[in-house]
Amino acid sequence: MKLHFQRAALANALKIVNGVVPSRTPKDVLRNVKLSAADSKVMLVGTDQEVGIRFEVPEVEIEVAGETLLPTARVIQILNEATGETVDVELDGDAVHISSGQASFRLGAEDPSEFPPVAEFADAAYFVIEGGTLREAIKRTLFATDEESTRYALGGIKLELGDGDVTLAATDSRRLAVVETKGRPEGSPELGNSDPVVPSKAMQLVERSIGGDDQEVHVAVHANDVLFRVGSSTIYSRLVEGRFPRYRDVIPAQSKAEIELTVGPFYSVVRQSQIVTNEESRGVDFEFGEGNLVLKSVAADVGSSTIELPIDYPGEQIGITFDPRFIAEFLRVLEPERPIKLHLIDSESPAVFRTDDGYTYVAMPLSRER
Repeated sequence: MKLHFQRAALANALKIVNGVVPSRTPKDVLRNVKLSAADSKVMLVGTDQEVGIRFEVPEVEIEVAGETLLPTARVIQILNEATGETVDVELDGDAVHISSGQASFRLGAEDPSEFPPVAEFADAAYFVIEGGTLREAIKRTLFATDEESTRYALGGIKLELGDGDVTLAATDSRRLAVVETKGRPEGSPELGNSDPVVPSKAMQLVERSIGGDDQEVHVAVHANDVLFRVGSSTIYSRLVEGRFPRYRDVIPAQSKAEIELTVGPFYSVVRQSQIVTNEESRGVDFEFGEGNLVLKSVAADVGSSTIELPIDYPGEQIGITFDPRFIAEFLRVLEPERPIKLHLIDSESPAVFRTDDGYTYVAMPLSRER
């Protein structure tokens, strides 16, 4: 095997594929990526056996076809430090030779036949989502998952695909993020699993693989796994086991107060309110009054804070206590100038934030007794 790469193209490909390479694994072969050149295509393949990716590397000259395994972390180091614009990779017996500019490296080569296979996207019927739309939807839901939960379904994003609608939902039982957007079927796809929950790691990989906003993402859901095809990437993932909560039941249908806010100023005061909190006293009181919002926090051995923000609210005073982290993480994924509406019932009921483009965020309040 003898290949000639553009260094930037190979570095970008490895960076994307490295998102699935496990940092800790009893199977040392999984610390590698598989490099294969055949049929005028050069493919990088990585997997942790739950999530996998196939990435077609652009701008490659194939002098001699073949395949090998590359130690991912070491090759990324080489590419980061290399000064040449091109990189040559050659397999010679039990060694891989990598050269760029004035530097050359000889690395041990492992048997590529020991690397587990990663499925290709072979479905003729599938769902189509616009890349920019899906990337934004993932960004708005991914942070609300709980990968450390023993309830496995909370460690992923629920994906609901219909004739023209797509919904993504994520929760860690203390907050809920839901995005409703558009998609379309290609052919007559069937959902092999009516309740698919995709692991956070896989959705993060999809997000990173999306190029331009108008790039299409193809999605095929099977009984136990899901495949995404986006640009040069094909991403495979096993679906998360367990049932996702009936999240729509958590969203209150009515509210007693509707408060209009703008992301930027609101995010600023929420960040300020986090300064005087600690592990024991995370709660911040949000007091909404006529024309004014007051945030108050008290933490033993730290101090106290009072922060005010003028708001457009003519209603009666209503107070609620939040963990400010959960509000800040929601606001961080939105544009500073975006308007949002906060729907409140009382100090003990879930609070609902909504945008005008199909995004709903529910935050559970804390007890006001501290």
